[in-house]
Amino acid sequence: MARALVGFVGGPTYAQTHEVANLRRRISDLEAEVLRLNIENDSLNHALSQQIDALSTADLLESVAH
Repeated sequence: MARALVGFVGGPTYAQTHEVANLRRRISDLEAEVLRLNIENDSLNHALSQQIDALSTADLLESVAH
């Protein structure tokens, strides 16, 4: 019935169409931001993993002794 009413009224208004376009653009921007943050997070995790691997037992014991 809702489709029939929308068809009867004449469909979405310019303001509704404009809002939908803005929302789709915002969603696209947010998806790009999530992708960028995931890439940055993976890079930071990799760097941290390399630093952890580079630590020796002596380094760990030295930090406990102080």
